[in-house]
Amino acid sequence: MFNRLTFACFLTCLTSSLAAQTATPEEGDKKDSIKIKTKSYNTKWVDGKPPVIDGLIEDEAWGQVEWGGDFIERQPNEGIKPTQLTEFKILYDAKNLYIAIRAWDTEPNKIVRRMSRRDGFEGDWVEINIDSYFDKRSAFSFTATASGVRGDEYISNNGDSWDASWDPVWFLKTNVDDKGWTAEFRIPLSQLRFADKPELTWGFNIQRYFFRNDERSLWQHIPRNAPGWVHHFGELHGIKGIRPQKQVEILPYIAAKTERFEKEEGNPFADGKSSDVNVGVDGKIGITSDITLDFTINPDFGQVEADPSQVNLSAYQLYFSERRPFFIEGKNILNFPITESVAGGNFNQDNLFYSRRIGKRPYYSPELDDHEFADIPDNTRIIGAGKLTGKNRKGLSWGILESVTARTTAEIDSLGERRSETVEPKTNYLVGRIQQDINKGNTIVGAMFTATNRKIEDEHLEVLHSDAYSGGIDFLHNWNNRKYYVRFNAIASHVRGTTDAIANTQRANEHLFQRPTAHYVSVDSSRTSLTGTGGTLAIGKNSGNLIFQSGVTWRSPEVELNDVGFLISADLINQWSWAQYRILKPFSIFRTLRINGNEWLNFDFGGTNTRRSINFNAHAQFKNFWFGGVGSTLTGRRISNADLRGGPAITYPGGFEYWYYFESDNRKKLRMNFEQWQFHGFENIEVSYNYWLNFVYNPTNAFNISVAPSYNVNHNQQQYVTTADYNKEDRYITAAIDQTTYSMSLRLSYVITPDLTIEYWGQPYISSGEYRDFKRITQADAPEY
Repeated sequence: MFNRLTFACFLTCLTSSLAAQTATPEEGDKKDSIKIKTKSYNTKWVDGKPPVIDGLIEDEAWGQVEWGGDFIERQPNEGIKPTQLTEFKILYDAKNLYIAIRAWDTEPNKIVRRMSRRDGFEGDWVEINIDSYFDKRSAFSFTATASGVRGDEYISNNGDSWDASWDPVWFLKTNVDDKGWTAEFRIPLSQLRFADKPELTWGFNIQRYFFRNDERSLWQHIPRNAPGWVHHFGELHGIKGIRPQKQVEILPYIAAKTERFEKEEGNPFADGKSSDVNVGVDGKIGITSDITLDFTINPDFGQVEADPSQVNLSAYQLYFSERRPFFIEGKNILNFPITESVAGGNFNQDNLFYSRRIGKRPYYSPELDDHEFADIPDNTRIIGAGKLTGKNRKGLSWGILESVTARTTAEIDSLGERRSETVEPKTNYLVGRIQQDINKGNTIVGAMFTATNRKIEDEHLEVLHSDAYSGGIDFLHNWNNRKYYVRFNAIASHVRGTTDAIANTQRANEHLFQRPTAHYVSVDSSRTSLTGTGGTLAIGKNSGNLIFQSGVTWRSPEVELNDVGFLISADLINQWSWAQYRILKPFSIFRTLRINGNEWLNFDFGGTNTRRSINFNAHAQFKNFWFGGVGSTLTGRRISNADLRGGPAITYPGGFEYWYYFESDNRKKLRMNFEQWQFHGFENIEVSYNYWLNFVYNPTNAFNISVAPSYNVNHNQQQYVTTADYNKEDRYITAAIDQTTYSMSLRLSYVITPDLTIEYWGQPYISSGEYRDFKRITQADAPEY
C-alpha cells in the first residue's frame, strides 16, 4: 500500500505546504536571529536583620535593593506589556536567598487562591528559576501560588525536563491586599548547588501566571518559538562571600495496607483479609557543594499510591511509572532513554535503567501439589540503596546508584506442615551515569553503565541470568543558536548464565529466536551468554514556526536489558519522521494552533517491512480558553513477529484509526475533558474504541473532586489464545474476542493547609472478555485475511 517514495513525497508536500503558509518575518524563523538583550539584576548582602518571611514585604531590609520589573508577556500575546505589573527584590546572606515579589492587580477581589497539594500550581502564581551552576542547562525552580502552596522542580536538559519529584526544604508566605498579592521566599543555600568562588554570577528568571486571563509574563523575555529555556535566562550579579552549605534531611515513613478478598476454603493464606505495616526511611546528605548522597532503607511500592489496573493480552510487558521517592527524585541524572522519538512509538520506553526492576515481584512461583498452598511476597525486599550524584563547575554531571535486594522466600503449607522455598535470589544492582557539557551546553557527551549480579543458590532459579551488564554512549550537538540539533547514542548488553537461562532468554517474547520464519536467528541451547547492541540517530529543528525531527532506532535480536532496564522488543529497525507547523500568537478563533504530520517505517533484522503508517493531527486552544484536538493514522499491511509467541510471523490487514478530544476552560471551578478513540482494521479483522471522560470540580478553594470514567470495547478476530501440541506439531490457536472494560478513577482532595492534605484515590475496574470462533493458523503470511 505504501512505500518509501510515498512517504518521501508526503513529507516533501507537507514541508512545502507549511512553508508556503509561513507567517510574516516577525512571526517566522527570522525572529530566531533577533538578539534578545540579556537583563541583569544586582542583589546585596543583607545589612542587619534579615527580612521576616510573612508575605508582607514591610521589613527595612528590603529597602537595601531596588525593585526589578519590566516584565514582557509571553502568552497569549507575545512581546507586549502584560495586563498587570510584576516587581521583585532579591537579597542574600550566608545561609539564605530571599525573594520578594509584588504581583499588582487592579481587581484584587478576583485573585484566584485555589488550594492544592504541593506542586499543584492552581490559581494565580509566581515562580523563580535559578541557574546557580550557571551552566545554562539546569536550574532550580520555586513556585508560589496566591494561596501559599509551594511548588518546586528541578529543570534539566535546558528546559526539556522538569522534575516535580524534587522536594527541597524552603519557606514561603503570601498575602493578598488592596494592591494585589505578594510572596516572600526564603531559600536556604543548602538547597542550591554552586561553585566555591569569591564572587558568583547566577542565571535566573521570574515568571508570573495571571490566572483569569490565562496569561504568562517573564522578566527575561524568551520567545515562544525559541529553542531551550535555561540558556536564555537573565543574570543575577552581586553575590559575594557565600560558601556552599551542608544538607542533611531524614524522612521516615510508615505504610499500612489492608486487603479484602474472597476467602478460599482450605487455604490458610487466603482467609479473606490481610494487613501489613511497613517502616522505612529515606535520607539525603550534602557531602560537598557538588556531591549529594541519597539513601533508602526498606522502601515500599505503596508509599504514594497504587498502580492503575490494566489487562494485558499482548505479547509485551507493561510499563509502570516509579512511585518511590528515593528513585524518582533526581531520576533525570540516572536516565538513558534510547530513542526519544517525537513521533512516538512504544520503543520510546526503552531505557538502560528502569528502577521498578529493583524490588520487583519475585520471578519464581513454586510448583504445588493439590493439597499445598503458597504465600508469595508481592515484592522482593530492598535491604538498602544509596545514590551519589553531583555536578562540578566544569559541567561534569554524574550519578552512581547501588542497591541490594534480599533473598526472598515463599511460605508453603502442606496439610499443616510449613516449609520455605526461594523465589528470588539475593541481587546487587549497580548503575552509573556521566555527562559532560561542552561549549556552554551546546554539545553534551555522556555514558552509562549498569550491572546486575545475582547470588543463585537454588537449582530452580538457574533460569535467571547470573550476571547482566549494559552500557551506552550518547552525544547531542546543537548549532545555529540551538535551532538545529543532532543526537546519537549506541548501547550494548551482555548477559551470562546457565544454558537454561540463556535458552530461556532466546525464547522470551522480546526475542523469539525459535520463530520458524526467522532464518537469521535460531535457539542455540549450548550458549551461556548473549551479547547485543542498539542505538538511535536523530536530527531535527526545534525553533521557529516550522519544526521537525527524523531518525532511525535499532535493537539487534540479541540485545537484552530487562534485568535492570526496560526493553519492549529486540530485533527491530524503525525509522520515523515528524514535522509540526505552529502558530503561537492569537489569530482568528485560535489562541494557539499546532498541526503535525508523522510517518513510520518498521523492519526486523531479516529485512522484512513490518509496519508502514502515516498520521496527521492538530491541536488548538481557542479564544474562549477551550482546547481541542483531532488526529488520524492510516496503517498498511503489518506483520507481527511476536503475536504467535514463538510461532511464525503473522500478517494482518492494515487499518485506520482516528481520535479527537476537547477540554473546557480550565480556569473554571467545574471543568471537563472528553476523548474518543477508534480503530477499524481492514477486512473487518478488528474494531476497537474507547471513550474517556474527566470531571473536575472545586466547590471551595480547598476541596477538589475528580471523577474520570472510561469505557473500552475490543472486537478482535485474531486474538492469540495458546500453542497446542498435536501429534508432535505446534498448532497456534487464535479466536475472536469480545472484550469490554469499564473503569473509573475517583480522587477527593481536601487541603487543610498548604502543607497538609487529606486525599482519597480509588479505581473501580471491571474487564470481561469472551472467546469464540476458535481457529488455528495454517498460513500466517497469507496476503489477505
